[in-house]
Amino acid sequence: MRLLLVPLLLAGLSATSVAAHESVRSRKSLGFGPVHPHAVFRSNPSDIPQSFGVSQSGNPLHLVQSFANGLIPPHLDGASTFVLRKDSYTDKNTGVTHAYLRQFINGLEVADGDLNVNIKDGVILSYGNSAYQGPAPDINLVRTSAHPHADYCSQLANELDVRNDHYKRQLNGEQTIIEELAFYRDTILRPLEYMLESSCAFTDLPDKFLPKDHKLEDPRHALLQFMIAATPEDHMVQDILSRYDDYINRMSSYMDNKFVGGETHIPIELIHNVPEAVNPVKARLAYIQVPDGNSAHLDLVWKFEVEMKDNWYEAAVSAHSPHKIISVVDWASDAYAPIPGKGEGLATYNVFKWGINDPSEGNRTIETEYNDKLASPLGWHSLPIANDPYSANKRFAHGSSIRNTTVTWGNNVFAHENWDGLNGYLSNYRPDGGRSLKFDYVYDPQPTTGGDALEEARKYINATITQLFYTSNMVHDLYYRYGFDEPSGNFQQHNFGRGGEENDGVIANAQDGSGYNNANFMTPPDGQNGRCRMYIWNTANPYRDGDLEAGIVIHELSHGLSTRLTGGPANSGCLGWGESGGMGEGWGDFLATTIRSTSDYSDYSMGSWAANREGGIRNYVYSTNITINPSTYKTLDKPGYWGVHAIGEVWAETLWVVSQKLIKKHGFSDTLFPPLVEEDGTIPTGEFYRPREYELNGTPKPLVPKHGNTLITQLVLNGMKLQPCRPSFFEARDAIIQADQVLTGGENYCTLWGGFSERGLGPDARVEGRTPWGGGIRTNDHDLPKACQ
Repeated sequence: MRLLLVPLLLAGLSATSVAAHESVRSRKSLGFGPVHPHAVFRSNPSDIPQSFGVSQSGNPLHLVQSFANGLIPPHLDGASTFVLRKDSYTDKNTGVTHAYLRQFINGLEVADGDLNVNIKDGVILSYGNSAYQGPAPDINLVRTSAHPHADYCSQLANELDVRNDHYKRQLNGEQTIIEELAFYRDTILRPLEYMLESSCAFTDLPDKFLPKDHKLEDPRHALLQFMIAATPEDHMVQDILSRYDDYINRMSSYMDNKFVGGETHIPIELIHNVPEAVNPVKARLAYIQVPDGNSAHLDLVWKFEVEMKDNWYEAAVSAHSPHKIISVVDWASDAYAPIPGKGEGLATYNVFKWGINDPSEGNRTIETEYNDKLASPLGWHSLPIANDPYSANKRFAHGSSIRNTTVTWGNNVFAHENWDGLNGYLSNYRPDGGRSLKFDYVYDPQPTTGGDALEEARKYINATITQLFYTSNMVHDLYYRYGFDEPSGNFQQHNFGRGGEENDGVIANAQDGSGYNNANFMTPPDGQNGRCRMYIWNTANPYRDGDLEAGIVIHELSHGLSTRLTGGPANSGCLGWGESGGMGEGWGDFLATTIRSTSDYSDYSMGSWAANREGGIRNYVYSTNITINPSTYKTLDKPGYWGVHAIGEVWAETLWVVSQKLIKKHGFSDTLFPPLVEEDGTIPTGEFYRPREYELNGTPKPLVPKHGNTLITQLVLNGMKLQPCRPSFFEARDAIIQADQVLTGGENYCTLWGGFSERGLGPDARVEGRTPWGGGIRTNDHDLPKACQ
């Protein structure tokens, strides 16, 4: 029997009667991979070798390369190399160079062999290393013994059994609260059932579909195996199985002229006519590490990049039959053509202004386009024609190279309706503010009866798109000022010659028709557009629009932030599952909560307005009161904390406690936005930053925010840049503490440890038997380091 399909961010909430007849499409998502027992993150100076050679040029990247070469074990000498990735960069505020390297063995990329090195003034501050350390493999390696996909499905089934037992015990209890049990059933059990059913229907292709003589150079069989597991459509699975040879023969490919890493010579194969893919699939051969006790061995895999309607996967599938899915990361993270014209002056928008989370907190007002010439030099409604996907290679405004629009379309964000739920966006509808750029539209939805609730929500699409465009641009400008700039991989069509890859502004879909009660963000590597999809919530009458709840929008856009900053902007596979995937969710919650907070402390929920649920869509509201939110590191062992969203709650709660300790020490700023730049490009310190300090040689030191809430925002973003790919809670914690060392000289060392320790992440906290899905046995530590006792 087909199980009820429900969204994965918040599923099956009781809707009003007007929604009863509407089907709700769920977004299927795969995400799992090996845990590397040998991976390390070193931030203690005594653990970091510094005698790694001297660069005659003083170029920090040359020093990094020398350091990396020194990490290669003698038994891999000649077989293993580290290739410096071109997305390495130097943070212009802190002066720290963040270098990213990928391991190659026998000339093949090790897909999860990552080395990130943080260096300043010729000194290695920290590094993360997950490179392969085992014996040199045979160059014709054939090994497919591991099967993480089957392990994933077994763990998933066990988790479902535990939760079902809990549900049955509560159902038969004396103090049964039907509403709470219904919420548990709909938001925890049914999504898990759906994931088990949809993700684990096929873990191996049947033997009859595995020809023994197919060539290793032919990735089609491995790719079709993945598509069988990835497609959410039952009929497509059955059609592929019944006409397997037809699908194989229909797929064609050619070699692209691009190469991995720039300096290596591994060609990319583009495979066309792949079922369920909306663009040609990129494929290349690589190694991947599979745990083997306390070490790892290498498997030869096909590494695929598969863009589907609701997913964008990076997958590794064993190259030899029987094909097995070794790892998969979904670049889509749940929170769940215009007429050219020339505007006059700054735009105005009738919106819930920055800081008002949702319609329950305040009224709409007329707000002016935020005029930050550092973050958005062209404003929000202009972009170079050469970078404009709509008008590229065309000429407007009498030969001008800049296109000025009067719609919700600019260098940072393309916002529009997407009622059809499709991937195209160029010709989607956008409101037009005219030459005066006035985006002032009515928003007054009324309760409805019958089947008109969706149409009632759609009446106010102009107000919805305007709000999404305004919030998304504000997020862009805010994060830019804290260091999410062009070299670190932010989202812009044009980068003004400042570095990084361009042509990757955010495609923002309002009232996306592909589902209800959800939101998600797809983050491909730097240079490809991020895609934000916001949904209508049928949880109240009238329906509620997720575009109008700032916390949801900020949470989703923050996936782009954390994914691009962790492991480097060219690597989108570092936050795919387990604790690292959970922190991807947690950072979004934390930043959304920090942005809406005020000087009068309050507890906060997530998604309470859209979901029409007072406590929101998390297990607890975010609170410093341990009786209101009892989350600690050990909480991750509980049956209800499987999956990235639950893991993320614990991380966000921990950061919330840490932030409040910094606020107690340094006070609170009423705005998170730094001062606008002066005409000459200097940044005034004002009341926002401490007075600027200088080194003895006259070099300016990093700008340090004065207040606790601005300081923690800066430390969190700087920590993302320092931490390794696939970080654990411990490594992300250590990166934030090191970020403070770089920024302030470590003056908040004990304050930060006090916050982490309060929620169990003291220096002796540990986990045993950690699994890719967040499992393991954890031990809290509430003590402080000896230096703070």
